[in-house]
Amino acid sequence: MKKIKNSILQIILVATSVFTLASCNSNDDVDLDKTLAESGITITGDADCCSAEEALQVYNFLKTVKNIPELNREIDGKYKVFAYSKTGTFTQGYNDIYFVATKKSSGNYVKDFQVTNVTPLMYMTAMKMEHSTPVATEVGETNEAYKAVRHGWISFVMSSSDNGTWSLSYNFRVLKAEDKIERQAITVNALPDGQKWLNSFKIGTDVYHISLVNPNEWQTGTNTIKAYITKKNSVITTPWTPTDKKFTVEFVPTMPDMGNHTSPDNTPLLQQADNSYKGTINLTMTGLWRIHLTVKDAEGNVVAGGDNLSDGFSSLYFDVTI
Repeated sequence: MKKIKNSILQIILVATSVFTLASCNSNDDVDLDKTLAESGITITGDADCCSAEEALQVYNFLKTVKNIPELNREIDGKYKVFAYSKTGTFTQGYNDIYFVATKKSSGNYVKDFQVTNVTPLMYMTAMKMEHSTPVATEVGETNEAYKAVRHGWISFVMSSSDNGTWSLSYNFRVLKAEDKIERQAITVNALPDGQKWLNSFKIGTDVYHISLVNPNEWQTGTNTIKAYITKKNSVITTPWTPTDKKFTVEFVPTMPDMGNHTSPDNTPLLQQADNSYKGTINLTMTGLWRIHLTVKDAEGNVVAGGDNLSDGFSSLYFDVTI
C-alpha cells in the first residue's frame, strides 16, 4: 500500500510540473507577442518572415545599432529596407554596416532578402575624379541567430571634406521585388586627432590597405586584434575587396607617451578562412598605443614595415587610444 501511495504522489508531482511548465510557456508566448506588438511587429505565421522568437532576436539586436535614415528605402509599396551602423554615422577607417527588410503590412522581418553591389565613391573636387575604398567581399547573414540581418563593412580611406564628398550605392532584393540606391550622399567623419585605424603599403605597383576592425571596443588586458587586407582595384572606382594573398602581420605595441614601453604576450595577425587576419594584443594600461607593423609574405620575406626608424620601430603603424 505504501508503494502505491508513493507512486500516486510521484504521478501527481510530475503532472503538476508539466502543468506549471505549460502555463509558464503560455505566459511567455503572451509576453513575447505583446512585446513584439508594442514594437509594431505582428506575427502572422508568414513563412517568408521571422517566427516570434527570431523576430525578437532581430529586434533586440537592432537596439544595439543605430539607423542611417538616408540609406532607408521603400520598395513596391510592400517592403521597407533599413540600413544601420553602430553609431548611425560613418567614420574614416572600418565601419560595420547592417541591413534588414520588413513587410509594411506586419512590420516583421523578411528572411529572403539580399544586398549586393555595395559601392562607396568619393568625388575628389579639385581633381574632378572618383575613387572607391575597401569593402567586404559580400553582404551576408550575420549569424544563425539573426537570419534576417545582413552584415557587411566599409573602410573609408578618407573623411568627407571640402576636398571630396562620399556617396553610397547598393542593390537589394526582397523576395521577388528588386530596387537600388544610387549615389546617395553620405558623410564620413574624421577620427579623433591622433587616431589611425587604416594604413597602406605597396608591393611593386600593387597598393594594399590594412583596415583595423573596431579597436574602439578594446579594453585593458588581452584583446583579439582583427584586420582586413585589401588590394586596390586597377579600376579605382571599383570597390577593393579582401585579397586572398597570404601574409603574416607581426606587430609591436608601444606607448609613445610613456617612453615607448611595450607589452608581452602578443601574437601575430594570421590569415583566416574568410581572408580576415586575427591575432591577440595585450594592452597593459589605458592611453595611446602605437601598433608598429611588419608585413611578411608567404615565404617569410618582409614586404612592408619593419624598417626600424630612429626610434627603433616601424613606420607602418596604427594609433589606438583605449
